[in-house]
Amino acid sequence: MPRRTFELELVSYYDETPNVRHFVFRREDGELMKWRPGQFIMIHFEIDDAEWQRSYSIATKPDESDAIEIGVAYVEGGRASRFLWALEPGAKVTSSGPYGRFILRDEEPRRYVLVATGTGVAPYRAMLPEIAERIGAHGLEIDLLLGVRHAEDLLYGADFLKFAEAHEGFRFHACFSRTTPDGDPAWCSDGYVQGRFEGLDLDPEQDIVYLCGNPAMVDDALEWLKDNGFSPYKVRREKYIS
Repeated sequence: MPRRTFELELVSYYDETPNVRHFVFRREDGELMKWRPGQFIMIHFEIDDAEWQRSYSIATKPDESDAIEIGVAYVEGGRASRFLWALEPGAKVTSSGPYGRFILRDEEPRRYVLVATGTGVAPYRAMLPEIAERIGAHGLEIDLLLGVRHAEDLLYGADFLKFAEAHEGFRFHACFSRTTPDGDPAWCSDGYVQGRFEGLDLDPEQDIVYLCGNPAMVDDALEWLKDNGFSPYKVRREKYIS
């Protein structure tokens, strides 16, 4: 069965980091797209005399906007990068979706551990309003780990730090594989995100871990979690492949 597509109109964009552009779209037909935080859309486009498609997690915080927002990392020579970076407000793109089951399910663990590298953190940004509700209703705890190379690559870091200040059960951990910010804030550490597991006192019986981003990170983290008693039912994965 062919996918049902719809047109999105680019409302605005801005560079969230030196390598990631945040795009804000709305449906051209005025309809509101029903989706759940953690899901993604597909962008369909033509370039080099061929048709292509790419998947992007929705980064919109539902309580703040009815737009469809995505964060896209620029890939040198990438077809999607060439297509999207050429767009200006008012441009139309063909899309389909939403897709995916990388969502917060109807459950009450002791804690969620949300792990991401790069733009893999986008679905967690969308989850913030739902996380706030669960913290308030169930006393849920959240540890969000974001792995990047340098301080300037800290995608949506301001959103997560602001959220952590307002919600006692939410903790943000930034992991820098190349250079750590000056002043070495308490929420920063050197190394890869999976290297932070040792200090989190993870409980394979009561914690649920989400992994999103670089395939190597997802595979390494999954291996560590399996070796430390986590069953496949307690780990949710989504790989981002450039």
